[in-house]
Amino acid sequence: MSAASPLIIRCWGIEDYDEIFQLMKTFTNQRSNLTSDEIWMVQHNPVFTQGQAGKDEYILGSGDIPVVQTDRGGHVTYHGPGQVTAYLMIDLRRRNLGVRDLVSIIEKSLVSTLAHWNIEAMPRSDAPGVYIKTGEKIASLGLRIRKGCSYHGLNFNVSMDMSPWQRINPCGLDIKMTQVADLLEISPSFDNVSEQLITHLSSGLGYTECERVATRPNF
Repeated sequence: MSAASPLIIRCWGIEDYDEIFQLMKTFTNQRSNLTSDEIWMVQHNPVFTQGQAGKDEYILGSGDIPVVQTDRGGHVTYHGPGQVTAYLMIDLRRRNLGVRDLVSIIEKSLVSTLAHWNIEAMPRSDAPGVYIKTGEKIASLGLRIRKGCSYHGLNFNVSMDMSPWQRINPCGLDIKMTQVADLLEISPSFDNVSEQLITHLSSGLGYTECERVATRPNF
């Protein structure tokens, strides 16, 4: 594949987690050396997802929100409307990236996105994700690598109902979660935040060209 091949960006609306989870696995299993890298930008209907390191005691009371066991790294997290979820389908070998490199690119992209609105944030060496300077967590990471390619990605709280976070111990850290809308007097639009994040992710991955596609992948 040419190094100049564009990064495919798929922006969808609110999607059920199970459908996108299965689509990620199918995409990764069927991709070849000629398959373009992609980023899928979605929101999810309310759901808790439990990563491979997840512990049942981190779910304090899910109530009417379903809990889905998944194969990403990490513990339990919450997805809901108003949260940017970006799934990174990247051939790490082709881009000469290690897993730690990809995590660093994701974290730096989130930090740069927040800095656009003068929100100071940083990663933590002991716990993947991004945290504002007062310690609250604003974005979570969880990846899976198969055949040298990544799937899953990040959750970034923009403007959502934060109450479901009280039903879990996020990532087992016993930490408070926050979102962009609670840190600014005038919150930017969800789309503007998504576009900033796409810009920083694509640049961090070394892409100079992106192609927008609204449809599902064609297997």
